[in-house]
Amino acid sequence: MRRRTLLSAVGLAAPATLLTGLDDALASGPTGSPVPLDVRLATARAHFDAGHNVRLVKLLPGLFADAHHAARSRQEVSLARLSITYCLASQVLSKIGYYEESRRTADRAAVYADLSGSPLAAAAAAREMSIVLRHLQQPAAAQHRILDAVTKVEATGLKTDAQASAYAQMLCTTSYTAAVAGDRDQALAMISEATRAARYLPHESPDGRIFAVTPATVDLYAVGVHWALGDAGRALNVGRSLRAAQFKTAERKGRMHTDLARAWWRWGKPEQTAAELLAAVRVSPGEVRDRPAIRKIVTELRSRHPHVPGVRELVAAAGARA
Repeated sequence: MRRRTLLSAVGLAAPATLLTGLDDALASGPTGSPVPLDVRLATARAHFDAGHNVRLVKLLPGLFADAHHAARSRQEVSLARLSITYCLASQVLSKIGYYEESRRTADRAAVYADLSGSPLAAAAAAREMSIVLRHLQQPAAAQHRILDAVTKVEATGLKTDAQASAYAQMLCTTSYTAAVAGDRDQALAMISEATRAARYLPHESPDGRIFAVTPATVDLYAVGVHWALGDAGRALNVGRSLRAAQFKTAERKGRMHTDLARAWWRWGKPEQTAAELLAAVRVSPGEVRDRPAIRKIVTELRSRHPHVPGVRELVAAAGARA
């Protein structure tokens, strides 16, 4: 068994080997770990939330092997757990820019979600596939996937906070997908509806919820939506109300800073851009080091504004790839 070949990690020497490592793990059967699968999945999620992408990727082969073994029971909960594991893999692969690999894991997430019959697992898988299709420059397919997921989540009746959170998340993803595709009316309508849907959600999402959406989460999506529509000023205006303390995880705190940095950069403000990226580095280095789009901004800062305070520190934080 060659679990060590799974990914040397970010610097991710060979991200394409994720699925090779996964296939090796599945062929080798369960790991025999005494730690319950739910605990290990929570640990993997915690690594993602902390921005520890390298650690997460190293956990995936064994986690997949045991999740597949458990799913042989054909019980809904085991199949849904396997789907969510694939969703987590898709999330981290998309974040670090390996979209073909992310597409394959998102596809597997969808297969096991359908088998489980869980509408929330299906929504999570559809969201990941929509995100990766957007990155692969297939906006129509991305929008079709996410709109179908919105309809199915809405059909649950939104009787619980978990369902309402899923609905708000689907709307946020729909809005951002539309914004990237240049569909301004749809983007603005969807983010407005997401704001209404999230109005009565708790300001801190409970642990373990598939969609950890809060009113502040939706506001952060609004920043990204306006940025994608080319309206940096409005993005920053929305972002004025956001504070890192509103977000539970280091990943979301870092994402807040990088989204604001993108808006400042689009507005032609290198000092503010560097300041936000430094804030991101301090709370979640992976948000700057591991994301190709953010490393590109660091590269551009270095070439165009090398004397702006903080640029040298950013280059060091992003590593040689900046």
